[in-house]
Amino acid sequence: MRNPFLACAAVILTAAALAACGSSADGNDPEAAGARRPAASGPAVPGPSATTATEPTAPPTEEPAASGSSAPAATAEGPKTPVDEITPATGTFTKKQKEYLKDRVPKGMDPAAVLQTGQETCDKLRYLVKADRDTAVGAIVTGEIPDAKDAVAGLCTQHQALVDEAAYGYPDGKHSGKKLRPGVYRSASPTTDCSWQIEGAGGKELASGASGTRKSRKITIPDSARTFTSTGCYAWLPEGAAG
Repeated sequence: MRNPFLACAAVILTAAALAACGSSADGNDPEAAGARRPAASGPAVPGPSATTATEPTAPPTEEPAASGSSAPAATAEGPKTPVDEITPATGTFTKKQKEYLKDRVPKGMDPAAVLQTGQETCDKLRYLVKADRDTAVGAIVTGEIPDAKDAVAGLCTQHQALVDEAAYGYPDGKHSGKKLRPGVYRSASPTTDCSWQIEGAGGKELASGASGTRKSRKITIPDSARTFTSTGCYAWLPEGAAG
């Protein structure tokens, strides 16, 4: 289920990005180096983004792909451009940017467009973590922010803790077997229809509940759990990992 908070944020950010279209900047933001902020998509953050005479300029992109799907530039199949041949139309890429682009640029594609995909991911995380950290982690858990792991590792390492926490979370759905990890979890951005059920061997119900509100709830997945099913809760994050 798509998080309504992200949907509302997208509308706000799109309007802010349109208002900022065409502005220039001071070039001090490491996440923005090498590409211009998208004109019609991606989050608006304090201060415009940067392009300098020695950095590549990427054209504005269209509206981001639907939630849960990666942009074609980051996942296209086929031969990739060797890293030593990846060069922007103008300026140069930084070492960090080249590391992110390695094995990600299809032959014949503008590498700046691929880079911008990763930068937009970093921008979204930066906006969300300021608004609500659990929502930011939940968006990674559910796949609403695709390519988060690679983008963070290569372009915005300050958000690595979000990715690390998300690796231990659960999105809505049914989880079973070795994928279950005992522990205490809290719901992130649940809906009023949030409900859950934990079953043990033979389908024996160990715990279940429904919130009826948007308030975060805590549950415990015991060692004896065999399946965990969640609906309308968006994501469950390991308790004690926030900070």
